[in-house]
Amino acid sequence: MIRLLKRVARKAIDLRKKFRANKLHRSYERNSGYCVICEQETVFVIYHSWLRDNYKCERCNTIPRNRALINSVNIFSPDWKNLQVHESSPGGKVSEFLKKNCKDYCSSHYYTDVERGKYKGEHRSEDLCQLTFEDNSFDLFLTSDVFEHVMEPEKAFSEIARVLKPGGMHIFTMPWYPKLKKTVQRASLNEDGTINYLEEAVYHGNPIAGEGSLVTFDWSLDFTDFIFLHSGMTTTIFVDRDRKKGIDGEFIEVFISRKPDGK
Repeated sequence: MIRLLKRVARKAIDLRKKFRANKLHRSYERNSGYCVICEQETVFVIYHSWLRDNYKCERCNTIPRNRALINSVNIFSPDWKNLQVHESSPGGKVSEFLKKNCKDYCSSHYYTDVERGKYKGEHRSEDLCQLTFEDNSFDLFLTSDVFEHVMEPEKAFSEIARVLKPGGMHIFTMPWYPKLKKTVQRASLNEDGTINYLEEAVYHGNPIAGEGSLVTFDWSLDFTDFIFLHSGMTTTIFVDRDRKKGIDGEFIEVFISRKPDGK
């Protein structure tokens, strides 16, 4: 009898917890739509007013900039699943989706302990500023929130243009501050390789480094000129703010830099 009462009490507690959780879940703002990563109908849930990190697909738990990137890839390169695609600094559902759907997908991380061009697990060791790939290797080059962390972006944009095929595209996201008068460089490298802090140090999360990644640039309107100057690529700034696609909030711009057909 005592054991039975204990089981009944535990079940009652579990039911109360489940009821409270469901009630809290229902209190969040929600809308139905289509997730380009799930590739099916879903519900998007707002867990916090800062939508950038808290407007999630109920099925795959992705956030707006994830869906914005894949949405842009679908629009600007609809045949991407049959192309040669490289992703730098992969991680999460976006990378899983790309790998699953593109037979010629490959990826790389900036590993400090692996020789460039070698592999650590499934990812290749690469430095964006000095890639080891041959010229004209890829149709698409993808980066998600990477270029606010690159110390020498002029070299990185030039290298990406080099490894893209003529007409190929670099499709990417990054925090963008168009209200700034011009781009702010926050850090640079000294000749001895140490960091010269030009502004207060800010770090973002890094999938392979617990200490995070230093923010080196706050990019503004002039970044498209910067890319053209150092790579010859022209850049489109694309925004598709659409809650039916689960795309809304802060920093949802996607940038498409295209290598000239004849270069």
